[in-house]
Amino acid sequence: MDTQHTASRDNHPSRRGFLALAAATGTAAALGGLPVFTAAAAPARLTSSPLLSPAAAAKNQLWWQAPGSSDSMIRQGLPVGNGRLGALASNDPSSELLAITDASLWTGGLNDTLQSDGQFPYGRDDFGSLTMLAELTVDIPGHDLGAVDNYRRTLDLAQGLVSASYDLSGVTYQRQIFASRPDDVIVLHFSQQGGGTYTGTVSVAGTHGESTTAGGTGPCASFGASLANGLKYGAAVTARSSSGKVAVDGASVSFSGCKDLTVVFSGGTNYAPDAAAGFRDPSLDPERLARTKVLDAAGHSATTLLHTHVADFRPVFEQLGINLGTSSAAQRRLDTWQRVQARYRDDVPDPELEAAYLQFGRYLMISGSRGTLPMGLQGPWLDGNDPDWMGDYHTDINVQMNYWMADRAGLSDCFDAFTDYCLAQLPSWTDLTQRLFNSPANRYRNSSGKTAGWTVAISTNPYGGGGWWWHPAGNAWLCHNLFEHYSYTQDRAYLDRIYPLLKGAVEFWEARLITTTVTDASGASREVLIADSDWSPEQGPVDAKGITYAQELVWNLFGNYRTATQVLGRDSTYSATVDGLRQRLYLPVVSPKTGWLEEWMSPDNLGETTHRHLSPLFGLFPGDRIRPDDSTPKDILAGATALLTARGMNSYGWANAWRSLCWARLKNAEKAYQLVITNLRPSVGGGNGSAPNLFDIMDMGQGRGIFQIDANFGTPSAMIEMLLYSRPGHVELLPALPAAWAASGSVSGVGVRGGFVADLRWKNGKFTQLTLRSVGGRDTTVFADGSSRSISLKPGESVTLRTFG
Repeated sequence: MDTQHTASRDNHPSRRGFLALAAATGTAAALGGLPVFTAAAAPARLTSSPLLSPAAAAKNQLWWQAPGSSDSMIRQGLPVGNGRLGALASNDPSSELLAITDASLWTGGLNDTLQSDGQFPYGRDDFGSLTMLAELTVDIPGHDLGAVDNYRRTLDLAQGLVSASYDLSGVTYQRQIFASRPDDVIVLHFSQQGGGTYTGTVSVAGTHGESTTAGGTGPCASFGASLANGLKYGAAVTARSSSGKVAVDGASVSFSGCKDLTVVFSGGTNYAPDAAAGFRDPSLDPERLARTKVLDAAGHSATTLLHTHVADFRPVFEQLGINLGTSSAAQRRLDTWQRVQARYRDDVPDPELEAAYLQFGRYLMISGSRGTLPMGLQGPWLDGNDPDWMGDYHTDINVQMNYWMADRAGLSDCFDAFTDYCLAQLPSWTDLTQRLFNSPANRYRNSSGKTAGWTVAISTNPYGGGGWWWHPAGNAWLCHNLFEHYSYTQDRAYLDRIYPLLKGAVEFWEARLITTTVTDASGASREVLIADSDWSPEQGPVDAKGITYAQELVWNLFGNYRTATQVLGRDSTYSATVDGLRQRLYLPVVSPKTGWLEEWMSPDNLGETTHRHLSPLFGLFPGDRIRPDDSTPKDILAGATALLTARGMNSYGWANAWRSLCWARLKNAEKAYQLVITNLRPSVGGGNGSAPNLFDIMDMGQGRGIFQIDANFGTPSAMIEMLLYSRPGHVELLPALPAAWAASGSVSGVGVRGGFVADLRWKNGKFTQLTLRSVGGRDTTVFADGSSRSISLKPGESVTLRTFG
């Protein structure tokens, strides 16, 4: 084996490093992280351009030959975001429309009552809903779509840019749109080549009946208001030009004879991630802050704003690169939507498109999850105020799936939003659990009458509130995500930070488990611990005990807690008690009737065979108890495989992504790949699949398709899992490499559980080079092509393997 050791260091900016510095200097924010919309120091400005050359940028660009319709923004609008603000852009030549959402603009509140049927209220006024912040329109009369030629719009994934260009009367008109995190604004820049000018109006309107006015300090239009729950919010827009005339006129900004035009928008709320303060910062005036931000940003040139944005965005995107092979010249000539249609119609692999789909998911993560609330069912991209399921945080798969990709795909810092959310909500979740979980109305209450720790409802909001039914095992699943992040980073300070969440969840389950007697196939009886009455999401009997879903999650939780106590040197006596409980947990068996791993403690299938959820397969993925190796009894592995087979290969996008991940874990490359391609198929008539803008669409029946973002993250997670599988101490290369990608390819920046990052190359289905870098890990074993090699590194060191032998 050819090896090479080197030392390396990460130099990219890290929010985690900023938080550590803040803590050291006494300026750390609340337990849950930084305030959402706040004043900030002026960003550093660059002295040289960070922009990619046109040829280099083209490698990560999607493009379309038509603008988006204002009537179909969720399917055709192109997304931009700075981690807090999200916008969908239509790119219509004569009427640019941005539908803008702030991740914290939520109706509702704590919602701390149970109805007589045991459910939390679940409406837009009580539980609450994510809503839009504003619509921004730039009207340019005379630039009608029918009058222009050579229209093209692009989404530059690597630089976080939406662009559009077209020809009109011999002039080429261009626009760029980006959401800058350093300046906390959305920028629209209009330019031209050939002597043309722009004349028109910029208007910003709230979506809740607000009045937009001029006034205050500086030339901008703005609005401010409060929701019924007392949350204050506001937004502002201004414009500038180096030529022509720009003026604020009441609720809009007019411009005329401008060779260039820069429009700057900002807005937000006074939400704060602090339960003790009622999740509000009463001192914050969002409208005034928005005006300050847009005027500050508008004091710089569009070029400066662009360079500042790209210098922030591009290094994050470039932490992972992927090459799945070369597409044909004919495929490359098609625009993105044509390629999606051709891939499905012709059933011919398009490896560059498939790699771009993975990178699109990463683009959404960078744009939607940087230092603010986590992404719910739609992330920060809405086209109205009534998203399905309120755009909430579903805890029985969806919010967890949103974050499976982060560490795998070189975006560990994007996971912080998930951690911060859980920490900020913990006081409220604990209070609600103590007061309401054992209510007589709760059908899942503990039969022992005891309660401890915390858990959540199936739906959660940013105010500590629950919606729909209690979800007893939801705490264990959230903790699984939280602990997995430690597995990737080996960050002891992070583990210390999440320890209260882990311990509180363990305490909840210590109080909840009940004892029962089971008899095995030989007739021997033994006492085991099982979960009290529960519902296997989201089907079957509502009062089943010992459901596989809960048993696997608790087994996993207790094991992760033991590791945490050992690493942190805490609670050794209690850890031993919990470990004793873990050894007594009932674990599922295979049904003699169906041959499937049992979902309930029954040999009968008590639910829908092809149900969307894979709840009983948690132990296969995202858990890791069931593996295709000698550590798993053959009957259990066969039962899990049989159940996965029975669930089928065609469901909603998020369900297909979960299926693909499970098949990848089983090393079935072609089934895992087929599910990826199924999600890439074009959505037609509201059917399941990808919209023209690549958002995943769920078929709700009767021609109604809705956007739900988790498949856009879950599918890339599956693609990475096909290329590299890891657990602490164990790395497998190309475990499920499909034939479509086998000829040659590479991936760099893949997170490896145990504290490493991997760069991998392959040819003809065999790995040709692996570079493994430690980000905190020390020892692991690499498996490839039937061989293995033990690796020992110090943090910061790397090793390159070129052959096994």
